[in-house]
Amino acid sequence: MTDENAAREAKLGGISAVAAYILWGVFPLYFKLLGGINVYTIIAHRVVWSALFVALFLFFIGRIGEIAPVLKSRKSMGWLALSTLTITINWTIFVWAIDNNQVLAVSFGYFINPLVNVLLGMVLLGERQNRLQAMAIGIALIAVAIQAFGLGGLPWISLTLAFSFAFYGYFRKTVGVGAAPGLLIETSLLVPFAFAFLVWAGPMNPLPASQGSLSLWGLLMLGGPVTAVPLILFAIGARRLRLTTIGIFQYIAPSIQFILAVWLLGEQLSQTRLFSFILIWVSLAVFTYDSISQNARARKARMA
Repeated sequence: MTDENAAREAKLGGISAVAAYILWGVFPLYFKLLGGINVYTIIAHRVVWSALFVALFLFFIGRIGEIAPVLKSRKSMGWLALSTLTITINWTIFVWAIDNNQVLAVSFGYFINPLVNVLLGMVLLGERQNRLQAMAIGIALIAVAIQAFGLGGLPWISLTLAFSFAFYGYFRKTVGVGAAPGLLIETSLLVPFAFAFLVWAGPMNPLPASQGSLSLWGLLMLGGPVTAVPLILFAIGARRLRLTTIGIFQYIAPSIQFILAVWLLGEQLSQTRLFSFILIWVSLAVFTYDSISQNARARKARMA
């Protein structure tokens, strides 16, 4: 690949990844539009319309056949069943938190997610961490403890989001399937349950009196592309960028969520909670500095 082509690919990857994280960052605004609808109804619609959208997308780009080998593998389907369970928990807590004006908790959860990934690597994979990584995890634990003190209990929303998404990533790494085909299989596993729930509870239960059914159906159907498009953009970016670059970009989404919560949605940010966010930002700064340094040393070693 020529330098010009490499630069063009890197630019495409950067634009795609940033766009994905911006879309994930403004997710709360979409779910705020669905306020008044039962959380489980929203999740059921999200599952159904995501499955349909991704299936059509894969069909039109000629990649629908990628799911066949995965469906034939019991091991792969077992891991995907676990990833389906964790992403369902993540989606449900996320929507519930937005509906209950807990966007700050969502932001905190996705800020600590990279450090939870490191923690899972230590516990599940036996990975050893250097001094700076251990320091970053220690500062994050102090931040979580301060959040617990400020909230009068464990920040369960943040911790559930962080751990469920970390486990989701762990399970998905064990299966050789792309982001979009994997999402199609995961949502397809959930479609029967989603349909059963919608038949039992009604397709829009309860129906907010302030919204017409036609516009509401449009918003619910939008859940398909709203879910799938950022994931597809992220996959485009991840294939073209270094992991370190992706690691830095991932702070875009919780940063946007933090700004939305405080300045647009009017959530209260106490001094104690602000201090916990500051500690998390310090922790992430240490973690990012270490990641960049390690990447630079690795490049020098390859060039030597």
